[in-house]
Amino acid sequence: MSTLTEAPPPLGPAAPEEKPPRRRGRFTPYWLLLPGILWLIVFFALPMLYQASTSVQQGSLEEGYKVTWHFATYWDALAEYWPQFLRSVFYAAAATVLCLLLGYPLAYLIAFRAGRWKNLIMILVIAPFFTSFLIRTLAWKTILADNGPVVHTLNTLHVLDLTDWLGWTAGDRVLATPLAVVCGLTYNFLPFMILPLYTSLERIDGRLHEVAGDLYARPWTTFRKVTFPLSMPGVVSGTLLTFIPAAGDYVNSELLGSTDTRMIGNVIQTQFLRILDYPTAAALSFILMAAILAMVTLYIRRSGTEDLV
Repeated sequence: MSTLTEAPPPLGPAAPEEKPPRRRGRFTPYWLLLPGILWLIVFFALPMLYQASTSVQQGSLEEGYKVTWHFATYWDALAEYWPQFLRSVFYAAAATVLCLLLGYPLAYLIAFRAGRWKNLIMILVIAPFFTSFLIRTLAWKTILADNGPVVHTLNTLHVLDLTDWLGWTAGDRVLATPLAVVCGLTYNFLPFMILPLYTSLERIDGRLHEVAGDLYARPWTTFRKVTFPLSMPGVVSGTLLTFIPAAGDYVNSELLGSTDTRMIGNVIQTQFLRILDYPTAAALSFILMAAILAMVTLYIRRSGTEDLV
C-alpha cells in the first residue's frame, strides 16, 4: 500500500519537439510531368490557337490573311458542307458497330477460350500495324475489285441486290461505294476495338461465371447479367477509339470511295492543300472537333461507366 501512495518522481524538462524532416523530392512528380506538359503546349495547344485565329481571318493567299473576327465563316462552312458532316458521322457509326460486332466475340475468345494460343492470336490482331495505313487501304482495292472473288461471291449470293436497294453499292460494283468505305474503316480500326475489349474482359474474375452457373444461370443469362456489364469500360473505350478517328478519316474515302462518298476529312484536306482556303478549312476542323466532343460527352454520360481502360 505504501508503494501505491508514494508520490511520483518529479518529471524532467520536456524534450524539445522535433520538426518533421523536410520532404525531399516533393517537386519530383512535377518535374517529371514538365516534358509532357511542354510537349502538349508546343505541339497541341499552340497549333490549336493558331488554327482558331486562322478560322476568323479574311483575305487571300496573295494578299495575306488578317484576323477580322469573321465568325460567319463557321456558319458558311456548315451550311455548305453539312452533308459531308452527316455522311462522316454515319460512316463512322456504321464502322464502329461492325467493329464491335466483330471484335467482341474475338476479344471474348482471346480472354476466356484461347488458352496457349492467346499470344499468337494477339499478334495476329496487331499484325496490321506492322504495315502502313496507306498500304492496308490500297489492299482493299484489290480485295473489292470488280472481277475479284469477293464481288463474284456476293453476286452469286444476291447480296449486292440487297445492298444496291439500300444504296450501299451501285449495281454489281463495290468499289467507289459507301460499302467499300465502311469496309475500309472497319478493317483499319478493328484492332482499336479488340484491344480495349480484351483488356476489360481479362480483368473479369472467372469465379463470377462459376457462381452464376451454381445459381442455375444459363450461358446467355451469365453473359447478359455478368460478362457484358463488367466489360462496359472496354466497350466504351473501344467505341471511342474507333469512332473518333473514323469520323475524321479521309484516306479510306479517297482511295475506296468516289465524289459521292466524300467525308468531311476529304473536304478539310482539299480546302487546306488544293483550294488553299485556310479559314474555311480551320472552321471545318473546329466544327468537327466540337461535334465529336459533344457526342462523346453525351455518350460517356449515357454509358453509365466512369472506368475506362
